[in-house]
Amino acid sequence: MSRQRLLIVEDKDSMLRLLERIFSETYEVATAADGLRALLVLGEQPFDVVLTDIKMPGADGFEVLRTVKRRWPDTEVVMITAHGSVPAAVEAIREGAYDYVQKPFDPDDVALVVGRAAERRRLREQAKRLTREAQDRFGFGRLVGRSRAMQETYALLEQAAGLDITVLLTGESGTGKELAARAIHYEGARKERRFVPVNCGALPADLVESELFGHARGSFTGAERAKPGLFEEADGGTIFLDEIGDLPLPVQVKLNRALQEREIRRVGENSAIKIDVRVIAATHRDLKVEVREGRFREDLFYRLHVFPVRMPPLRERTEDLPMLASHFLERAARTFRRDIEGFEPDALRLLAGYAWPGNVRELENVIERAVAVTTGPRVAADALPSELREGPRGPLPGELLARVPYREALELARDRASRDYLTALLQKFSGNVTRAAEHAGVERESLHRLLKRYGLKSDDFKRGDGEQQP
Repeated sequence: MSRQRLLIVEDKDSMLRLLERIFSETYEVATAADGLRALLVLGEQPFDVVLTDIKMPGADGFEVLRTVKRRWPDTEVVMITAHGSVPAAVEAIREGAYDYVQKPFDPDDVALVVGRAAERRRLREQAKRLTREAQDRFGFGRLVGRSRAMQETYALLEQAAGLDITVLLTGESGTGKELAARAIHYEGARKERRFVPVNCGALPADLVESELFGHARGSFTGAERAKPGLFEEADGGTIFLDEIGDLPLPVQVKLNRALQEREIRRVGENSAIKIDVRVIAATHRDLKVEVREGRFREDLFYRLHVFPVRMPPLRERTEDLPMLASHFLERAARTFRRDIEGFEPDALRLLAGYAWPGNVRELENVIERAVAVTTGPRVAADALPSELREGPRGPLPGELLARVPYREALELARDRASRDYLTALLQKFSGNVTRAAEHAGVERESLHRLLKRYGLKSDDFKRGDGEQQP
């Protein structure tokens, strides 16, 4: 880790040399013999901390402070003041200085003050970096997919982020509902506050109310002390209630009241606690059906159904498969430190032919496992799970086709033409392999082998008109 940079500004040479000796082993130190020289240095490069005398000829410490805060606002400034000039140092703190030290000072004391200023600077930089990483990870632009279905979804998510209202995310398991919830939070006005995810289906039925709303000391067996709930943890930020359809009915009553009144009551307490929380809920269930069958409260449904967003399943956005597969492969290759450049053509056909009932989450898990067991430069078919290897092979998307060598591309084109021909042949003869083989001019056994190679089943083409395959 590189050392933090410190600028020392002092017009007395002996003091300047002393301060340089104190800090040279800990920081990368630059010096300026007066305020004017300090302004020239600050015009060219930033520092983590500036330690400056207040009274100097030319430009004084206040001018140095104002220049720093104007040009490098994140730089911390520590002022040095002589006895009797403390009021001036206090005024400097009001103008943005971190702290001051008074002459004559103990070297350990000045080192401690500068060290605290440097640590504050480091923590601020760390917080900014984490925020940038969170935005990069959860920003709408990083959600993978260029299909029309996803573009429409992005537009809704962006609107939801700007409105600061209750959002209900629906869709099958594995479609990215939590990722969407995080994107809404980190693109919204509450991004500086907490995002608290809650899996309602994983909470014990007898403790779900306590987990959400907190409890008073002694309110039930084992409650040895008062505990705030997850709604209080999320105050000012966002609470994400995943699998909201799994909440017990009694808790649904209290959740509806909390959303309506913007307040919660801990278990065992009568007094209410005001909360300022944005609620994003998600479910894979059809809540309208749940309401009709009495498993979900109608009033809570309408309280949540303010801004509904449906996350499309992977089968409705198959054109995103090449991008998703490449994205997960690159990420897994970095994780496992593997030099993997892509997929073998047969592996790509298997990925394209699979139905993906587990959606994007299943695809991510499959690619991660395949990268983990792959030893060569490309993921082969045998690195994929058996349910994919035994399934049909689909046509290779053009985006992935461009990644394979020319000869393999020709082979793929031939295979695709062969599959299309066999499909048309079975359709023409309603799955009758004998008649199809006669028409194609091949042996019946040879046609069976071709059908097996391309994952085609003759029974799938029978129209139920009484015609039987011999």
